[in-house]
This record gives sequence, C-alpha cells and structure tokens, in this order.
Amino acid sequence: MEELLKNLQIRVNENLYLKDPESSSLGKKIIENSIILIEEIGFEGFTFKKLGDRIQSPEASIYRYFENKHKLLLYLTSWYWSWKEYQLVIKTYSIPNPQKKLDLILEIITQSVETDSNFSHINEVKLNTIVINENSKSFLTKEVDEDNKQGYFLIYKRLINRIKDIILEVNPNYPFPSSLASTIVDGSLHQHFLKKHFPTITDCNKVVSPTDFYKNLVFKTLDV
Repeated sequence: MEELLKNLQIRVNENLYLKDPESSSLGKKIIENSIILIEEIGFEGFTFKKLGDRIQSPEASIYRYFENKHKLLLYLTSWYWSWKEYQLVIKTYSIPNPQKKLDLILEIITQSVETDSNFSHINEVKLNTIVINENSKSFLTKEVDEDNKQGYFLIYKRLINRIKDIILEVNPNYPFPSSLASTIVDGSLHQHFLKKHFPTITDCNKVVSPTDFYKNLVFKTLDV
C-alpha cells in the first residue's frame, strides 16, 4: 500500500489540456499557483495574465498548457473529484460491511478537507474551497452537453456511480440511488457554502457538520 501511494498519479481527461501540466516543473507551478490565485480572488477575477505575473512567466506560456481558463477550471475540478475517488477506493477496499463502507464514504465526501502530503504542488484545502465556490461554474454553461460528450465530467459521474452502488448494497430496494448519491456529493458542497456565508439557513455550524447532517439523512432515508 505504501508503494502504491508513492507512485500514485491522479489522471484527468487529456483533452482538457494542450500539454500535461504534470509533465514539467512549469506545468506544476501553473497548477499550484492557479489554485492559490483563484482561491484568493475568485474565478471571475482570475486571468492568465494575473497568473503569469504571479509565477513570473509570460502569459503565452500558460496558453501552451490550457486553451482557456474554463478548461483550467475543468481540470482543477476533475483533479479534485479524481482525488476524492482515490480516497474512497483506498479507504474502503478492505471493508466488507456495506453500512460501514457507506458511513466512511459519507465522511470522505462531506467532511472538511485536510492537506494530502502525496501531492506536494497541490493545496487540497484551497482546492476544496474552489470546488465549494466554483464547481457549478464548470458545468453551468451553454457548452455543457458538448463538454459532457467529450468526457470532461466522467470522473465526477464515476464517483457518484460508485456511491450509488454502495447505496444499493445497503438497501437494494431503494428506488432513487443515483439521485441520493448526487445529492450527497453536490449537497455537501452547498452546505459548506451555507455554513460559511448564509449560516441562518443551515443547521450546520461549529458543532454540527455537514457530515452529521448527511449521515442522519442518508441512513434514515435508507431505513437502516
């Protein structure tokens, strides 16, 4: 297992980039600093020119890796969901009990993120903030259907389907497993957002976490 973690690489759809950012020190620098900058100023204010100024590299050098900032956002969110899928697979592979497996999955998906030392150039805490604030911008576009055909959301959908399969292991008769699985993934982001920005319309706070809410919701819904 230790060897597996050392050699692990998170893979995303190769059509999202012109040159693999993992293939060079500049590419990794682009990813590292784009996360920091988007978390600081938001996706709307983010530009390749600002990123180039930050990393002291010409704006044109960034365009050699990504066609535009939307493709970069798709790359970052895809990386995040692939990282979550990796955690889900690694941490649950040896758990035979479906209820215990689902309980752990709910923690992995809904809990606050901690830094993962396996990926030194990616700040997962800041990336999590970006996903909470900006994830919907990756697919709420006129091009969403074409982007979907290109497979840009494959990892995100695969993660949800993994959760759906575990839900059916817990309760094979539950009629809405896909809807529940997608609600867990997207709803947990929304609860984290509400907790920080609109605390009067969520019960999540310093004491009650989104994980507490979703464990209660899911297991009561599945009647187990």
